[in-house]
Amino acid sequence: MEIKATDVAKLRKMTGAGMMDCKNALVESNGDFERAQEIIREKGKLVAAKRADRETTEGSVIAITNEKKDRAILVCLGCETDFVAKNKEFQDLAMGIARKALEHFPGNLEALLNLPYEDSTIADAVTQQTGKSGEKHVVAFYSKLEAPYMGAYIHMNNKVATIVGFSKPIPAEAAKEIAMQITAMVPVSVNRESCPKEIIEKELHIYREQIRMEGKPEEMVEKIALGKLNKFFKEYTLEDQVFVKDGKISVKEYLKTVDPQVQVTAFSRYSLND
Repeated sequence: MEIKATDVAKLRKMTGAGMMDCKNALVESNGDFERAQEIIREKGKLVAAKRADRETTEGSVIAITNEKKDRAILVCLGCETDFVAKNKEFQDLAMGIARKALEHFPGNLEALLNLPYEDSTIADAVTQQTGKSGEKHVVAFYSKLEAPYMGAYIHMNNKVATIVGFSKPIPAEAAKEIAMQITAMVPVSVNRESCPKEIIEKELHIYREQIRMEGKPEEMVEKIALGKLNKFFKEYTLEDQVFVKDGKISVKEYLKTVDPQVQVTAFSRYSLND
């Protein structure tokens, strides 16, 4: 049957698929729009299955807070190439997923993927976008935080972002400064007290082996290892890190200039390059 250009345009508006994909779906369905939409969705699933083993090293990392600034989410939509990552449809989908996550605040990634999105779910929307672009798409990361006050920061290339919680409201610019610090300096915990035990034990094990290889007496090993651990805390725990905007004070000291009572409660950071 003859497929009119207006019908192709109508299906494209309904599905967002390419013109030729829409035309071929209408031909295959004999002009049945409902069946044509199913064909386009099936094509997306087929492409997704074929590219399931591909790596998604590019994409968009989104960090946003709600209006009250007491909730924030961090989401990464991954793809295969920077070219696709910069595409407006891809960016719109990434932001759409982030907004849905903030609205519904699901408990985990699986729950996020099952949220309603347009006429299906987030998982289906990601699969459909895979079919459109021909590249694997995946929601690679999701986290959420709640606190009396939340800050967020997205680096200009959308490859890394951070959300951070505070024990009380502070100026938005100060919250952004801390989020930028976390983004740039990659701390492992808020402070040494909250540093995971497995990280501490791993570092101590490495230090002990290094010290023994250097030929130091066994009775000195633990003391030297603890000294190295203290240096590790100063470099990799947020409060002890040098505040990058100043260079002369720690992050903890900077926060005291903002508000003597405020503390960082938690943070989440994600980078496509890590």
